[in-house]
Order: sequence, then structure tokens, then C-alpha cells
Amino acid sequence: MASKTEKSIPATGSPADLKEKKKERILDLSRYMDKLIRVKFTGGREAAGILKGYDPLLNIVLDNTVEYLRDSEDSFKLSEDTRQLGLVVCRGTAVVLICPADGMEAIPNPFIQPE
Repeated sequence: MASKTEKSIPATGSPADLKEKKKERILDLSRYMDKLIRVKFTGGREAAGILKGYDPLLNIVLDNTVEYLRDSEDSFKLSEDTRQLGLVVCRGTAVVLICPADGMEAIPNPFIQPE
């Protein structure tokens, strides 16, 4: 029999039990703070900047931001042209991908059949 000083944990998760558990984030951006990251947005835009802040909704603040412009002939390809944006607040609902800038490189599409 358990003593009165021991806490028993019920099988069901009551609100009190849920408060005791530490909330764990799916995506931990704290390790990328003050580092250069690259972000892809819905609609195909891409930008790179130094991560200065974020929130649980994935709204992010980038400093020294550079936008990579798309090719005028093919909207799916990025051109060599860039645009300096400076300090930017990016809405989390538009973010598709976040990756460190130093760990990203272009690879050929493995699904394209050679002609």
C-alpha cells in the first residue's frame, strides 16, 4: 500500500497533471538564434537572414535579410538576383521550410527522366 506522502499519478490526464508536464516544442529554433538561416515561404519566395527571435506560432524575426528573386521566365527557378530587406518579421503561417544556411545546397532532381 502506498504511503500518504507519495503522489499517485492517475491514468487519465487531468488539467493539473498536464500543467506539471513540461511542454515540448516540435521545432526548437533556439539553437539557430543569431545564426544565418534560410526560409522558404508559401508561394515560392525564399529569404535568408540572421534569426533574432521567434514564437510558438513560428513567427520569426530575421535581421540583415536577403530575398532571393525568382526568374522572370520560369517562376519555379531562382535567379541570381537578390534584394536586401534588412529587419523582417515573417508570419509563421507562410513559413514552409527553415534550415541553416550553411547546411543547404542545391541537388539535381532525382525524379526527372533523362531524355
